[in-house]
Amino acid sequence: MASSKNYLEFVLEQLSGLDDVTYRSMMGEYILYFRGKIIGGIYDDRF
Repeated sequence: MASSKNYLEFVLEQLSGLDDVTYRSMMGEYILYFRGKIIGGIYDDRF
């Protein structure tokens, strides 16, 4: 099951204190990056 955009937005809001947090969509899931390095992923609406 793919992760929802709403959950991604929630996680990004929780990380809003960090600069340079980005994400990429990958096959319905999301990979999170901090300053270009992978810091985690969202799979099935779980971080």
